[in-house]
Amino acid sequence: METSNRKLEHIKICLQEKVESDYSGFEDVMLIHSALPELNLEDIDTGVEFMGKRLSAPVLIASMTGGHRDAKVINRNLAVAVEELGLGMGVGSQRAAIEEPELADSFSVVREYAPKAFIYANIGVAQLLEDSEVADKAVEMVDADALAIHLNFLQEAIQPEGDTNAEGCLNAIEEVCSSLKVPVIIKETGAGISREVALAVKKAGASAIDVGGRGGTSWSGVEVYRTEGLWKEIGRDFWNWGIPTAFCVVDCSDVLPTIATGGIRSGIDVAKAIALGARLASSALPFLRPATISSSEVVEKLKYFLQGLRVAMFLTSSRSVDDLKGKVFITGKLKEWLEYRLKSRSESGVVKG
Repeated sequence: METSNRKLEHIKICLQEKVESDYSGFEDVMLIHSALPELNLEDIDTGVEFMGKRLSAPVLIASMTGGHRDAKVINRNLAVAVEELGLGMGVGSQRAAIEEPELADSFSVVREYAPKAFIYANIGVAQLLEDSEVADKAVEMVDADALAIHLNFLQEAIQPEGDTNAEGCLNAIEEVCSSLKVPVIIKETGAGISREVALAVKKAGASAIDVGGRGGTSWSGVEVYRTEGLWKEIGRDFWNWGIPTAFCVVDCSDVLPTIATGGIRSGIDVAKAIALGARLASSALPFLRPATISSSEVVEKLKYFLQGLRVAMFLTSSRSVDDLKGKVFITGKLKEWLEYRLKSRSESGVVKG
């Protein structure tokens, strides 16, 4: 019950308070405008293939919620929307339903209302350390196309009740990757994934990464609203901790197929992420309030993202999603990061010339 109540608390905080971190890195990315696109906007194809599924656009609704009775309607509305538009989504951490099976329908409702959509299950690596079989249970619960193993040690470290033993995580990931019947996505939850971690989880058998970078919802910020004293102050200190999303994308996209999550707030952001090398982009917070109202509200918010992406593709003369690759000008901190990382890789012998 403690986990379930915490999930409801998180939803309320995200609906009522400012919870976003600053600077995703996309502020330093400019898509290069083509004054003569030489194509018809109506002919643009936003479709992509991902893990055996055809998506109408490189857009997912990121893991958000579940594990509480009040979350069931949210997940239902999200599922109806992604099914209607041919997209995909992830469910929130399924830990609560593993602990209390009567809560499983707050997750399984997603597959019920989105029978054809790309759906990924979601469990924390800390839970795998306790019992690797929870991976199979999570996948079965939602008849998932993939499993996201989320890494949220920033949030755990600033929770009084957090799981802060990270020893053995790679071995646990490797065990799941070798035995699970569906692909595994390694997912951060707001602090970002570096190239070094991407290489490590690739070696462990992961099929993709969701960088979950800084710039979107700060789970340290969320915890500020539900803790007191020392923990509240530490939460404030780490509110903007992490690697910005765009930094993660340029770091990791040549290691594994990459989902850009963290600060994706429009179709332009989606286009920037794809241009930097991401395979897909996803977002959660913009869809939370619409999902508390109706599936049609979620559809309208998704259409805002999708049409913005189409316009960005048109204005960069990109007939397909792949055509967006590289059509960017990079400045500021992101440029400095690129130069620093390339220099480091060159000095270590990874990059020549």
